[in-house]
Amino acid sequence: MTLTVEPAVPAQVPGDAILRRQRIRESAARTYARSFPIVPVRAHGMTVEGADGRRYLDCLSGAGTLALGHNHPVVLAAIRRTLDSGAPLHLLDLATAEKDDFTSALFESLPREFGERARVHFCGPAGTDAVEAALKLMQTATGRRGALAFTGAYHGMTAGALGVTGSVAVKAPLPSTGEVTRLPYPYPYRCPFGVGGPAAEELAATYTQRLLDDPSGGVVQPAAMILEAVQGEGGVVPAPDDWLREMRRITAERGIPLIVDEVQTGVGRTGAMWAVEHSGIVPDAMVLSKAIGGSLPLAVVVYREDYDGWRPGAHTGTFRGNTLAMAAGAATLRYVRAHGLVERAAVVGERMAARLRALAGELPVIGDVRGRGLMLGVELVDPAGEVDACGSLPADPALAVRVREACLARGLIVELGGRHDAVLRLLPPLTITDEQAAAVLDRLSDAIHAAAATPVSPA
Repeated sequence: MTLTVEPAVPAQVPGDAILRRQRIRESAARTYARSFPIVPVRAHGMTVEGADGRRYLDCLSGAGTLALGHNHPVVLAAIRRTLDSGAPLHLLDLATAEKDDFTSALFESLPREFGERARVHFCGPAGTDAVEAALKLMQTATGRRGALAFTGAYHGMTAGALGVTGSVAVKAPLPSTGEVTRLPYPYPYRCPFGVGGPAAEELAATYTQRLLDDPSGGVVQPAAMILEAVQGEGGVVPAPDDWLREMRRITAERGIPLIVDEVQTGVGRTGAMWAVEHSGIVPDAMVLSKAIGGSLPLAVVVYREDYDGWRPGAHTGTFRGNTLAMAAGAATLRYVRAHGLVERAAVVGERMAARLRALAGELPVIGDVRGRGLMLGVELVDPAGEVDACGSLPADPALAVRVREACLARGLIVELGGRHDAVLRLLPPLTITDEQAAAVLDRLSDAIHAAAATPVSPA
């Protein structure tokens, strides 16, 4: 006799009790849970409903993971179809029909010149593991050790990825984070050279070239350069296209592989399927995660086939074979392309940015509005502070926290980023409607007005 056991369904528990247990049980490293003390119970599209019955517009989207928003019908259908088919859900790196289909969908979406001579490696389910894989791949191919990385970079939290990440706060407690040469990333509002504009881009490129060519510059020929075409955690700072083309030229001429981290920028987020397409550069490797899994964990590194010098087992991971994520990812990649969501991200993103720039004209606490497509940043500043050499005001992280809290109170989820955690980051799903975009901007505007008008208590 076969005994059938019904799966247990979590009991409906008051949200405050769940939050209290989370504080007791989970590590001090938890992040988003501190910023958003809510217990989501249902979600659809851009709307998240909490245990208290309140509804929120989600402009975090799983840190850019949810290209189609929460529980999109095409994603759910792909998951259900896979479950109902009886396909094995976990098979390490064995070949499956689902993996083959995902790989086809991925290669169809890649820039042609890059994808036609590329290989893909399935990594552990987080983007940081794909960064590790890309760095190891280039070390293996070149026989070199070091890496070139940039100020403001974020590439993950494992050892190699943390080494090329820029944040001092997360690296300071650790004894070593690898052999990395840090280069200046163009950041017009807070220019590392104090000049801003096109001159800063030229200086950044010239500095990089001369440092690499200086026999006393202290830089041993590196295994790779890694960069983001738009820095996300670094404050939503888009790299100028001309500067990206210069980085490609400089690395190509010196035999240095170029890795582009597209973990957050990929799958239409910036108004191009992949952010490298804005500049037209062809990297040697691209690191992909977040949206490629259609809301489920998936990460890969795609690279030029002539770098494929790994031995079997050179980079492995138990959870490389997530069948459900591959099915959801393939459905997402095809849906984004078939329904013009890349083009829509560009149009809606520019419309939102224009309104934010107009808002900056009304509110002196907004120092800068920037981004690309539906990857937008609003940097908050102290208008009473002293301007720097570029005429930029000091960041105001305390105000940013108040704005985030005011947004949540108004039913809007936005997170902070940037060098001083003073940049409001907007990452809505690519399926955002015109009405939702207007509502986001209305709530955000109201929140900034209210937070800026709130007297700050003396410490």
